[in-house]
Amino acid sequence: MKASLRWISEFVDLPTTDPAEVAGALTVLGLEVEGIETVTAPFRGVVIADVLEVEPHPDADKIRVVTIDPGNRTTLRVVCGAWNFDAGATVTYATVGSVLAGGLEVGEKEIRGVMSPGMIASEAELGIGDDAAGILVLRDGEPGTDFASTLPYPDTVFDLSITPNRPDAMSIFGVARDLAAYWDVPLRRPDVTVDAGGAATSASVVIEDPDRCPRFTAREVRGVTVRKSPLWMRLRLRDAGVRPINNVVDVSNYVMLEYGQPLHAFDLDLIPQEKIVVRTARPGETITTLDDVERTLTEHDLVIADSERAIGVAGVMGGASTEVSDTTSRVLIEVAHFEPGGVLLTGKRLGLRTEAVHRFERGVDPELPPLASARAAGLMADLAGGEIAGGFVDEYPRPHQPARVYLRDGEAQRLLGIEIERATSADYLRRLGFEAADGDGGLDVVVPSYRPDVTRPADLVEEIARIHGYDRLPATLPRGTEGTLPEWLRRERLLREVMVGAGYHEVWNFDFMGVDEAQRLGLPEGDERLDPVRVRNPLSEEQESLRTTLLPGLLRGVAINQARNRHAVALFEIGAVFLASDGDLPDQPRRLGFVAAGPVPGPSWQDRPEREALDAAGVARLLLDSLRLDGHLEQSTEPGFHPGRAARLMVDGEAIGVVGEIHPSVAERFEIDGRVAAGEIDIENLTGRTRRFVPPSTLPPVVFDLAFDLPERTPAAALLSEIRASAGVDLESVEVFDVFSGPPLEAGRRSIAVRLTMRSQQRTLTDEEMGPIRALIADRVGQALDGRLRGAS
Repeated sequence: MKASLRWISEFVDLPTTDPAEVAGALTVLGLEVEGIETVTAPFRGVVIADVLEVEPHPDADKIRVVTIDPGNRTTLRVVCGAWNFDAGATVTYATVGSVLAGGLEVGEKEIRGVMSPGMIASEAELGIGDDAAGILVLRDGEPGTDFASTLPYPDTVFDLSITPNRPDAMSIFGVARDLAAYWDVPLRRPDVTVDAGGAATSASVVIEDPDRCPRFTAREVRGVTVRKSPLWMRLRLRDAGVRPINNVVDVSNYVMLEYGQPLHAFDLDLIPQEKIVVRTARPGETITTLDDVERTLTEHDLVIADSERAIGVAGVMGGASTEVSDTTSRVLIEVAHFEPGGVLLTGKRLGLRTEAVHRFERGVDPELPPLASARAAGLMADLAGGEIAGGFVDEYPRPHQPARVYLRDGEAQRLLGIEIERATSADYLRRLGFEAADGDGGLDVVVPSYRPDVTRPADLVEEIARIHGYDRLPATLPRGTEGTLPEWLRRERLLREVMVGAGYHEVWNFDFMGVDEAQRLGLPEGDERLDPVRVRNPLSEEQESLRTTLLPGLLRGVAINQARNRHAVALFEIGAVFLASDGDLPDQPRRLGFVAAGPVPGPSWQDRPEREALDAAGVARLLLDSLRLDGHLEQSTEPGFHPGRAARLMVDGEAIGVVGEIHPSVAERFEIDGRVAAGEIDIENLTGRTRRFVPPSTLPPVVFDLAFDLPERTPAAALLSEIRASAGVDLESVEVFDVFSGPPLEAGRRSIAVRLTMRSQQRTLTDEEMGPIRALIADRVGQALDGRLRGAS
């Protein structure tokens, strides 16, 4: 939102006009300043002049010779090609030596035999508008007056980023209110009175859906003349980023910017029976909006209608059928309050992000319509020559009930780390428009109607901090009842460090996904991941349900990177998935998911062309080692993964995840080129599985190798498990170093060689002590796995 410092100063006398100081105050107040623009007249040497006489050019049909008074009761004859004025008009005269917008210097020039010292300028030539068809005609002005001095310049325009919770700051008056509170200076509150001396209006209003529209006001202004707005209003709208249209529409936009209340002007003569009905749309009902687009409505949309048809989409955009035009003489000013959620959803469904939607979806002050209506009617009567009709219509079936919040003593200190006395807190809140009364042990606060975001004590503390100044809050360490981080948080921090160390980049995806995304994984019928929890009002079809797996979001990330010509991608995410349950809430286990595609980074001559299943297995082993867990991989066939290139991650006999290579058809459905290593591991139940720390021994180890003749389908992990179970407490490590099949081994069998490291904490082991251990291992492997120790007699 753009806010003019001159406009703000109409409501408050600031102690400084230094843009940097004002920007600093706005930032402290939570109104982030994204840019500061100094606006000045883009020309110099232009004066106001009266047109005394207009004559035809003696040698041209399309231009005229104009006699003007540029001040000091002197006269000049200049040539002009515009035809939108006659004698008696007041215009802008660019003198010889003046400079127009864009740096054009004006001189004396002969045009078809007539000398023209200077020129009469248009809006476009002056750089203060887009109209280049005719010269700028002023309503009044003293000849000889420097035209730049009559403009509202110089000015400073702040480009503000208003957070969604601050609808009250979406207006010039709202910004002025915050600045007045910050500097503790008086705020000139609007005192709008109207002379409604005309005959009472015959317009009427019926609200059929008071939940969606708790208030609707209507006021008639008759006898208006639709024309161009005065220059000061056009400039102010332009500097705020709004295109001027005509005096009636411009007044609507001006009041919206000034007070934050959207409003709309109807041509009352185009409304049958002059009756307004606020209702939900009929299924399939259509309306052509002001942008000349025919839109189909649903029963979820709220409309402003006459007795037969919709003439506006409530809170979004008006209809073309009742649009104000050059022939309009009677205007009905609509100023209403609409429920934010309905406006938000209708605006999104219709693809309309208007200024009205931007404000209504955040929550407009329900007590503002009478004020905004009176302000608009007064301006319209003044600028369009209209008469305000009597009989202001104000249908208010659901009056606003002020919220009350109790702020107990000490709450501000608890949240801010600094003691702020109750009286000081009350003063800060009163400056912002809150009513704060002393209660038993705290403040009883009544929240003003323009602050729908304040609902709890913490919100009040935030308001206190804004006025007190965040820069005045001391840096303190947080206090808590525990002396360390919980185990689950320490575990997740460790996992993040391990994944980053392995070359993966962390991503945070939305907790939503499209239903078809789980189907793209090729999951079988009945898989719980195909039965997601649906979102009642999804933001889009791609986010219509809560995610049941992390993989779709990660695979989307790979596809996006590849589309941007980044082919070496390694991503991971730690977050919750949501699985349907019998309870009120879905199960929400936390998982770690990872994907990697493209070449493996390394020296250019050593790059591996693609990731593969071994990369995923390596990540699994790295995670097990980092958590100091006993676990292994068991080859399996998993949905979404390549058959033969996937495995379950087993810990304590329980499968906690799956790793491997994504099936090519799945990668293709996600528009990914090449092979993809991936995995998803349940980290929710890893707490308590971490092994006890064993101090390192200073004694030498005994290292020996064993080779076993095993059935070919026996996994190496099963062999390692049996060895660990039989080798005793002195086993430090065991690892596979060779696998062999073929003669002299029998068909259907293979040899797996392992290296054992034995070490005691109390004494040096001897080779003689290893004999019984070898025998015990061989016996157990033989009984459990049908294995034979090779080389044994």
